[in-house]
Amino acid sequence: MRRCRASLLLLTIVAVSSPARAQQDSVSSAKIADSQVRNINLAARPAENWQGLTDLKTGLEPRPPVPVQSDDQPEFVRDMIRLQWRNNDPIEVWVIRPKVAGKVPEKVPVILYLYGYPDTADRFRDNGWCKRATADGFAAVGFLAAMTDYRFHSRPLKEWFVSEFSEVLGSTTHDVQLILNYLAQRGDLDTAHAGVFGMGSGGTIAILAAQADPRITTVDVLDPWGDWPEWLKSSPVVPSDERPKYLTKQFLQSVSGLDPVSYLPVLHTPSIRLQQTLSEPATPPAAKEMIAAAASPRAMVVRYQNPQDLLKAWKVTGLSGWIKQEMRSQTPKGEDDHHIAKKE
Repeated sequence: MRRCRASLLLLTIVAVSSPARAQQDSVSSAKIADSQVRNINLAARPAENWQGLTDLKTGLEPRPPVPVQSDDQPEFVRDMIRLQWRNNDPIEVWVIRPKVAGKVPEKVPVILYLYGYPDTADRFRDNGWCKRATADGFAAVGFLAAMTDYRFHSRPLKEWFVSEFSEVLGSTTHDVQLILNYLAQRGDLDTAHAGVFGMGSGGTIAILAAQADPRITTVDVLDPWGDWPEWLKSSPVVPSDERPKYLTKQFLQSVSGLDPVSYLPVLHTPSIRLQQTLSEPATPPAAKEMIAAAASPRAMVVRYQNPQDLLKAWKVTGLSGWIKQEMRSQTPKGEDDHHIAKKE
């Protein structure tokens, strides 16, 4: 995606008659544009404490929500609201509420859905997904992480999701808490016992958010990224030509306080499930093992050999069947509840 953006920008530069001169001018223009974007970007962004997971005051000023669109379907009502607390970073938040007997009930339980980089918001527009997510009387709330899809703009071309890891992880963890604040102010959703489903990098953020916000009482994550020294060294998500700069002491220190491996053992979240697909390539096997080993005794760790096994499990319970069941009961798990169920 980053490479495509770079190519599109370079195509807008006016060419000259000499190929050599055109190449030289293109490079110079790109450097100037990159510098200008950098200056604008830095000027527009107040300092935010990305390392402080619960610091919602530094550099963050919530503005009034802006309703953008509403869609009334037979099984649910879908609203898209624009929220903003940073300059130049409006967030599209999809709130999908269930209907019971043709009406939207009051104070329905809510599950936040955090999908991984480089996902889009297309599923939140899909009626089938919304119908399944709101089944059994649950509201579904979805949004995209920082530096993802439409939230990548006004940036130098060299910046992307991993290069700005501490910003992405810290700021999106703040987003989860501020979105819960907004949902609580609405009055029609139960945010005192919220659930979060996260996949990939979204699973990482779900774990960080659960550490930061006690309103999150149920967490279900699939293939979360983590164990940054190993992940950055071996994950195919990281381009090989960029990898050395992410293995420097300075970069590793910048993300060390945002590693889910540090928080999984101490999470007080009553209900936690960690799902891992062993053949999933984004997270290296050694990092998968470290993440699973870090799970607290109260967590359920489920491992699938391949996507087919995962699909079989989801055909029985659905994407959010487990998390909905846990939210209904909300009974803290004891020390002896920890187990690993390996799907052969």
